[in-house]
Amino acid sequence: MIEFFRNLTSRRDDEGASAVEYGLLVAGIAALIVAIVFVFGGVIRDAFNDTCGKVKTGAATTAATCS
Repeated sequence: MIEFFRNLTSRRDDEGASAVEYGLLVAGIAALIVAIVFVFGGVIRDAFNDTCGKVKTGAATTAATCS
């Protein structure tokens, strides 16, 4: 009987992660990337558009236009 309780309370030592755990980890990382793109997408787009506009007009070469 004591052996039965020891087997019930003993901790199982599973080695390594299963494919389900890796799948959940990849899904979490993908969700985080999507959230970051939605949050910062407009800011990054505006920065690239501003830089592109300055390069097209040649204003990027003068120090007076840098803010």
